[in-house]
Amino acid sequence: MTTETFEFQVEARQLLQLMIHSVYSNKDVFLRELVSNASDALDKLRLEKLRDDSLDADVSDLHIELDVDKESRTLTVRDNGIGMSYDEVGRLIGTIANSGTATFLQELKEAKDAAGAEGLIGQFGVGFYSGFMVADEVTLVTRRTGEGQGTRWTSRGEATYTLERVDDAPQGTSVTLHLKPADPENQLHDYTSEWTIREIVKRYSDFITWPVRMVPRAKDGEDAPEPETLNSMKALWARSRDEVSDDEYHELYKHISHDWRDPLETIRLQAEGTFEYQALLFVPSHAPHDLFTRDFKRGVQLYVKRVFIMDDCEALLPPYLRFVKGVVDAQDLSLNVSREILQQDRHIRMMQRRLTKKVLSTVKELMTGDAERYATFWREFGTALKEGLVTDSDNRDAILAVSSFATTHSDEEPTTLAQYVERMKDGQNDVYYITGESRQSIENSPHMEAFRDKGIEVLLLTDAVDEVWVDAVGEYEGKKLRSVAKGEIDLDAEGEEKAGEEREKQAEEYAGLLGWMREQLDEDIKDVRLSTRLTVSPACVVSDAHDLTPALENMYRAMGQEVPRTKRILELNPGHPLVKGLHQAYQASEDRTELAESAELLHTLAVLAEGGQPKDPARFVRLVSNRLERTL
Repeated sequence: MTTETFEFQVEARQLLQLMIHSVYSNKDVFLRELVSNASDALDKLRLEKLRDDSLDADVSDLHIELDVDKESRTLTVRDNGIGMSYDEVGRLIGTIANSGTATFLQELKEAKDAAGAEGLIGQFGVGFYSGFMVADEVTLVTRRTGEGQGTRWTSRGEATYTLERVDDAPQGTSVTLHLKPADPENQLHDYTSEWTIREIVKRYSDFITWPVRMVPRAKDGEDAPEPETLNSMKALWARSRDEVSDDEYHELYKHISHDWRDPLETIRLQAEGTFEYQALLFVPSHAPHDLFTRDFKRGVQLYVKRVFIMDDCEALLPPYLRFVKGVVDAQDLSLNVSREILQQDRHIRMMQRRLTKKVLSTVKELMTGDAERYATFWREFGTALKEGLVTDSDNRDAILAVSSFATTHSDEEPTTLAQYVERMKDGQNDVYYITGESRQSIENSPHMEAFRDKGIEVLLLTDAVDEVWVDAVGEYEGKKLRSVAKGEIDLDAEGEEKAGEEREKQAEEYAGLLGWMREQLDEDIKDVRLSTRLTVSPACVVSDAHDLTPALENMYRAMGQEVPRTKRILELNPGHPLVKGLHQAYQASEDRTELAESAELLHTLAVLAEGGQPKDPARFVRLVSNRLERTL
């Protein structure tokens, strides 16, 4: 057979070098990753056989074998699972098929410690390469189920790898590690030691649902003993809580999620009655790099009576809980169930409701019982959870109860809506908020001036989803959620008649200027009025009470939805010298050509102050330059 030599893709070559020079603090984990891959291959074959009974595959004894050869210093991990075709080997191993490889490498280089590096490797699903930490050369032989010819892949982890078609490959995949020379000072990591292999399998892979067998070696003149199964194969979710240690739960999580860090929280649920099922769910301790990408694989593993059915069952949890990993084992579903059927199954819908409530109640327990772990959860997953405020009206109150937000009350501690309401001033009827790209930008917004002056607390919302959920929710415990940048704001307490009379007098005094500016700026604004929210700035632009904000308009356009451009309202601060000067010039001049430019500049400055962009940047620069020139 012809052997072809290929070069690794640049990212794969960089990754191999990182592996070879050991970014792992514990090299034993290479075996966990290879056994996990083998287990996945067996799951896939059994699933394919369930779907297609005519598939030419032997599923009578699916298992994983570990074959240690001390003399040749090799360790082989072998399965009789689904296998790979020639093209799949080149695509999946030679080029790192997973998306985000460049991002992964950058984050890996920036990882501050070995544990962080391990977490990234598992997160990006490239654990196969961990074999090069302990091996000078790796050989993979595989045959895709249903195909007559196999493939051999070989590499020393340098610049190239070889591919060769082989005729005698058995069903499944074998990975042979040509181990590095023994280290006499570190016998604990001698991977030709059967004792070492047993310990690693027991520690990391005891719960694997397939038998992991040690291939026995015959002594001279004796028959080879029977293969020894190293793992218990006991489903952790089917065992009582006092029978399972936290370490065992954590290892199951790492196997399911390919995350090498411990989970933040473990959630157990056992439902009995007319429809029985068991669930073992995990909340990760950090968000995956692709949590907000379209290709993110969400959902938990679905089993039926301990038989693996589906890897990412999206129907079991809503999209805003897509970060949750785990296992659900049902008793009364069909073994040949499809994703389409699951979407309609009433038992699945019932499980989703129960699992969702259980996850949210667990977050509530974190919030009330462990401030540090809750802070970690909210930092990593709060943005995703808030999507449920828009999409899940049934659980909206429960989501609000576990949500927290940055606030002007504190630079460090976020607040809940309940805490905000407790601190509301006498006479305050609304919960005020402002949205924007960053805390710094919105704290310095002109819209905040009167609130800061009067000491009224404002929620500072900086996630894109905040633009949407505040409108969907509308109110909290009878208190309306109000944007400080929308509609008219009157912060004067009831009974302050003097302030009201003063505003009426100013409105009458400025009526001519306001009407003239409406005409001049008609193309860009819907109204000009005096402001009650400004104390320092000369002007600001606000949205009408029920209009889309500019950020929300941009969001819809980014999603391909055409929305009409909404004109906004220009508010003037009658106490500002610039506005007073503009008013005096308007009254004193009949030729208002230059005054029109001043009105245009004032409007553009207001747009810039809230982080917007001038409609015509070149014209804005020219007008400002001309004004500066005349002052010199």
